[in-house]
Formats: sequence, structure tokens, C-alpha cells
Amino acid sequence: MSKQWATFGVDLHVEIDPADGRRNGLEHALRDAIRDGRLAPRTKLPSTRALAAEVGMSRGTVSAAYDQLIAEGYLTARRGAGTSVADVTPGRADSPRPGHDPAAPLYDLRPGRPDVTGFPTAAWLRATRRVLGAAPASAYDYGPAEGTAELRGALAEYLGRTRGVLAVPGQIVVTTGYVQALALLARLVAASGRPAIAMEDPGLSFHRDVVRRAGAEVLPLPVDEQGARTDLLGGPSYEKVGAVVVTPAHQYPAGVTLHPARRHALAEWARHGGGLVIEDDYDGEFRYDRQPVGAVQGMAPDQVAYIGTASKTLGPALRLAWLVLLPRLVGPVTDAKLHTDHHTEGLGQLVLADLIRRHDYDRHVRSCRIRYRRRRDLLVERLGPPSLSGVAVRGVAAGLHVLVGLPPGGPDEAEVLARAAARGLALEGLAGHWHRKGDHPQGIIVGYGTPPESAYSPALDTLTAVLGIAGGRS
Repeated sequence: MSKQWATFGVDLHVEIDPADGRRNGLEHALRDAIRDGRLAPRTKLPSTRALAAEVGMSRGTVSAAYDQLIAEGYLTARRGAGTSVADVTPGRADSPRPGHDPAAPLYDLRPGRPDVTGFPTAAWLRATRRVLGAAPASAYDYGPAEGTAELRGALAEYLGRTRGVLAVPGQIVVTTGYVQALALLARLVAASGRPAIAMEDPGLSFHRDVVRRAGAEVLPLPVDEQGARTDLLGGPSYEKVGAVVVTPAHQYPAGVTLHPARRHALAEWARHGGGLVIEDDYDGEFRYDRQPVGAVQGMAPDQVAYIGTASKTLGPALRLAWLVLLPRLVGPVTDAKLHTDHHTEGLGQLVLADLIRRHDYDRHVRSCRIRYRRRRDLLVERLGPPSLSGVAVRGVAAGLHVLVGLPPGGPDEAEVLARAAARGLALEGLAGHWHRKGDHPQGIIVGYGTPPESAYSPALDTLTAVLGIAGGRS
């Protein structure tokens, strides 16, 4: 006998086996739903009267089933509060609570994320109220594949003002995160006559996987102290390359800025060879020791597809990124976007547009820049000069991470990561970022954006102890 509770605040499909009898069948159905997790802890159940009417049983039968499950610890009952699923039920005592990750580290210095506790909740709520109060009914319908006109207009102004990007709203396509933007472009390159994409070495391996899954071949482009070796692109090893992905403002993970001569070489390669430059400006807003370096797109708008994102400034949960495209790519990318997920959710776009128009977004970014610079300064101070600590800190001028180079005499990368894990500290090594295994420099990538303020200082204590630097907490 199948029943669906639909009128009592709980929707749950239950199978009551007639062979078990009415009371036992109801007990088994509820017990199985709790064990399976379909009835979560603290879920309020219908009253005995309401459930009896719904499943066609007497109220006394339902009360007896409830009493048995209360005795077994599956349910709880309080006068005036009704009957609910117990917080900790038999057989599930070790189950994690919602939102709790039992494998989460004590301290997290992995790169790639901002401090999400700094999300501008109050400003976002105010903007949401303004947007919802003025939005027409069409705002809740399917939206344009290229993104809302409001956000594309706001981004054209903001990117020109803050990043030196040359664009009109019609060149912008809003995507569901950076990964989707990269995949859309990689798909177009894969279908061209030059189906390979050059990507920085070292670089994020996940992004290489994204490109390969889109059908393109990946070729490594070496990185040195002046950034990606864009001067190599004209050589015979890169004849099949139709596009190159670079992080010129703050290379990931080395942290270097692309040298002006390399920028010009990149633009010349694209201009004369018909290649596409994909500029990943993932943390270009965060520059500390000098004026921000403008986007490469500003010097070569007809050769560069620029990708920006709200993941580092606001939070990855928003899933909002943007592509500034060459005019000839707007149509193909918009069509590919349409047939990928139709459109990126629209209400968040309208709220972000409001924040940008009212300069609340600028104020938030400035606040983050001050906070992250303070963290960067403390990290550099705690690690100390290489002559004393034995480690070299690189990439400190910008972004949310630094690269800590390890001394040749040890400890090596694997040992540092093992020590860190034993102390509950999450770090990321450099080894997985190289395109191919080999004899590469050793290093640890330290992300100083991730921890909340309360955890940052003890995280640094643990880091210095792991690296064997005096003053670290043992």
C-alpha cells in the first residue's frame, strides 16, 4: 500500500506492506524512511489524527506505532510540539549533521577560494529587495542565453573602469562560472582547423581536464619568472595551437605577472597567426604593492577572449562569470551556451548588476583588498626571509595565494604535506600542477583567502611548525 503525505507539511512516499499488519507495516515504513535518510532529523511528523486519516488506519493504531518508534529512539515527542524525528537515531549515531564535513581539516590554507565569511550579506539583501521590488514578471521567466541586459551593461562599464577591458554590452556573455566559459571556448577551438590549446605549465590540472573533455588537445606552455613563455608560440611545437589560456595578472600557481614583452608577443602571435588568446582574470582585482596590471584584452581586443568571475570577490556559490568576446565569437558562443544550459539564473544577475551600478561592489572589493593584504603581510612576516627560514615566498604582489619554494635539502613536498595533514592543516603541493611527471621544482601553494579571520593566526602557527620555522606551534 503506497501513500503520499501531501497535506500535512511532509511529502513522503511510504510503502506499507499488508503482510506485516497495519501497525507493524506503518512502523516498518517509518523506520526504513528514517534509516534511509528520507526523513531527516527534526522533521516534524503529522499528528496521529491527521496521519490516521491519510493512511486509512485508526488513530489508536498510529499512536501505537509512534509510541514504539519513540521507545526505540527513532522519534521524539513533546507536549505542544508534536512528534519529530530524533536528532540522533539508532544505526545513524555517526552520521554527519547537515553542513558538517567530518573530513574537514582543522585549518585550511588551500588556494582557490576566498574567505566566504566576508560575503556582503547586508548589501546583497538590500540589492535583492530593490531588485525584487521593481522586477517585472518576465524576470522570473526563462532569460536570454547571453545574460541579462542589466548585468551585461553594468559589467561593460565596470570592467572598462577597473580592468582596462574594451567592451560594449553586446560582446559580453554571462556564464555559470569560469569552467563553463572555458568549456564553451574550448569546444569552438576543438572544432576548428587548429584543435590544440596551449596552457600554462604549471597550471591547474582540472582546467586541463575541462579543455580535454571539450574535445581539444592540450599542449604545455612553460612558465618562468616572467610568466608564460608566449615567445615560444610561433615555434614548430605549437603549429596546431588555435588558442592559448593564460593568467597574466597573477599566474596560477607561480604568482608571477606576465612581462610586458611577453604580453606583446602574445598579441602578435594572435594577430598574425589568427589564434585566440583566452585571458583568465580570476583574481585581477586584488593587487597590493602597485597599481593593478590592466587586462591583456585592453591592448588586443580583437584577439582576446576575457574571462572574469565573481567567485573570488563574492563567493563560488553564486556561479556567475562573464566572457568578453571578439565580435565574431558572440554568436557561436551564445548558441553553444543556449544548448548547454539555456541560460544562467537571472535573479542573481540582476542583484549583481544593482551592486555594481550603486558601487557597493567596488566598496566590497576594496574592503576585501585591505583584509587580504593584511593577511598576505602577516604570512610573509611569519615565514621570514629565505636566509633564515630556508623557504622562498613568491607571487606576493597580488591575488589570494603565494608559492612557497622548498629548499633543495628538504623537507620535500610530500613530507611537508604529510606533516601538515598530521596536524590538521590542509595545504596543496605543486606536483599535481605540472603537465607531466618529472624532476620539477618543489613547492607548496598557500591560500591565505580561505580561512575565516578567527582561524588565520593559528593556521599560520601550524604552517610555520610544519615548515620547521622558529616560532611555529608544535
